[in-house]
Amino acid sequence: MRLVAENLSGERGGEPVFEDIDFSVEEGESLVVTGPNGSGKSTLLRVIAGFLPAAGGSVRIAEGGEAFPSIASACHYLGHQNAMKTALTVGENLAFWRRFSGGGRFEIAAALDAVGLGGIGHLPFGYLSTGQRRRAAIAKLLVSHRPVWLLDEPTAGLDKSSEDRFADLMKAHCTGGGIVVAATHLPLGLARAKTLDMGARN
Repeated sequence: MRLVAENLSGERGGEPVFEDIDFSVEEGESLVVTGPNGSGKSTLLRVIAGFLPAAGGSVRIAEGGEAFPSIASACHYLGHQNAMKTALTVGENLAFWRRFSGGGRFEIAAALDAVGLGGIGHLPFGYLSTGQRRRAAIAKLLVSHRPVWLLDEPTAGLDKSSEDRFADLMKAHCTGGGIVVAATHLPLGLARAKTLDMGARN
């Protein structure tokens, strides 16, 4: 499986943000997207995810087979917002996403253990601290299997221990044949990642 962009261009509010981007990320690989604020990192991820139309060029999943014929079927998107209901418990939120996206390699309790939140699945999401909310959102990636993780500033709000734990989860995802595309200002601990500097293109 490969995630392939060819001459990809994106707009924000009708104004060009980036143009003619090419990359290919194969299973087991990661791509770290860097650049200053306003360089188009988040817009790029949203175009890849299908939330925004491409202004030009194309992005596609190649060799995804019947299981993952399209980007929509293959991708998890973790944006700035955690996309969790504050009135529902952590477990109820994860159960919803598991039903919505399909089962994954982790049961809910195991996913919470993996992000360091074991034993708090019964708490309302709104009771959690900023860092705990981010870790619970990361657990969404584990309860439903999608091979491509699109991550927008995924470590925002995390302490050093949680950053290291998430780096291990990303490495394990790639080792299992997954793909990670992450937009970030901070090191993610992905030593062999490919890089795309959006600032160098503007």
